[in-house]
Amino acid sequence: QVQLVESGGGLVQAGDSLRLSCAASGRTFSNYAMGWFRQAPGKEREFVAAINWSIGNTFTADSVKGRFTISRDNAKNTVYLQMNSLKPEDTAVYSCAATPVRYRLLPTTSYEYDYWGQGTQVTVSS
Repeated sequence: QVQLVESGGGLVQAGDSLRLSCAASGRTFSNYAMGWFRQAPGKEREFVAAINWSIGNTFTADSVKGRFTISRDNAKNTVYLQMNSLKPEDTAVYSCAATPVRYRLLPTTSYEYDYWGQGTQVTVSS
């Protein structure tokens, strides 16, 4: 049974940094794609970044490119989202997701992912 557990969220000020973690368990993720999504109150879920666990290639949404970086630690079975220069509009619940790799391109829509974590709240004050 796949389990994804996010941590690292919190309340920060604009310009600060946070690193979110997604601890994955329940199977081998070497042939999986891992993604981060976020959802602000009253808004649709938004893709943030994705990584191919095996080969390490990444894709990041334009809205956070240059500020957010996705990475993984194979030994710890953990995916990270490093968030720098945070802005109030980054406030949202951030969720980790996983799916078997099906295509060459990394999945960027929520319906392409099979497994989800419970989410962690990130609040950025101005």
